[in-house]
This record gives sequence, C-alpha cells and structure tokens, in this order.
Amino acid sequence: MAAAERREKITAEIVARTGITEAMIERLVHGFYAKVRADAALAPIFDARIRDWEPHLAQMCAFWSSVALMSGRYQGTPMVKHVPLPVDAAHFDRWLKLFEETAREICPPAAATHFVELARRIAASLELGIAGGQGVMLRPGERFRRNETGAVQ
Repeated sequence: MAAAERREKITAEIVARTGITEAMIERLVHGFYAKVRADAALAPIFDARIRDWEPHLAQMCAFWSSVALMSGRYQGTPMVKHVPLPVDAAHFDRWLKLFEETAREICPPAAATHFVELARRIAASLELGIAGGQGVMLRPGERFRRNETGAVQ
C-alpha cells in the first residue's frame, strides 16, 4: 500500500471514529483563538507577534487538519516558531484549558477527546523544546518555569 493510500485509510478511520471535518476544525480554531485573543495571559504574547490574524488562523486550520486528520495540509515548523517565545508551563496550562474548553463546546465527545489528546502531546513537546532552547533539560514530570521577570528559574 502506498503512503497516500495509508494516509487516506487512516484519515477515513479517524473521521469514522470522531466525526471530525474540516468545517469542525475551522470552528474549533476560530473559537479557540477568539478566547486566546481575550485572555489576559495569552493575548499579549500573540498581540506582540501577529498583526494580521486571517493568515494565522488559516495556518492553524491547516496545522490542525494535518494533526487531527493527517491531511498533510500544514508544512511549517512549529518548534522553530515557538522556541523564542517568552512562555512557560503556566502559559501552556492556560492554552490547554482554553483549548479543551473550546473543543468540548464545539465538538462531539469523540472529536473533542481526539483534539484534546493531540493538544496535550503538542503542548508537552513544545514546552520541552522551549526549555531545551533555554538550556534547561527537564526531567520526566518536571515543568519549565520562568520567574516574574521572564528569566529561567
């Protein structure tokens, strides 16, 4: 079986199990980022970097399509984009809370569970990458923390 056929088969299984569609992904992404943009902890980080939200939202829809449905639509490098950000475990916890809340509001239970499991893995990976970018090697179960000035603790 060719790679494209395998991907189609996996995608069909995910869709059958979860009911996820591209339209659902778009609603999730737009709903989630509306909350992010209104959040006291997360909004300043995004506001400092994103001037035009439409291209960012389109890219995030492609990202979640690739992650959730294995569509291959996203071709970026998320780690490279996230390593320089002034974020730590508290930011990832807030991001996950808002994402899970949005997924549970917008998606049927199986789809929400699928999205949330993926989001938790992504957040853990990005947190590890950001810590490593700051020269911090986290032990299993350890979280990356900065102090009030943003310095690594």
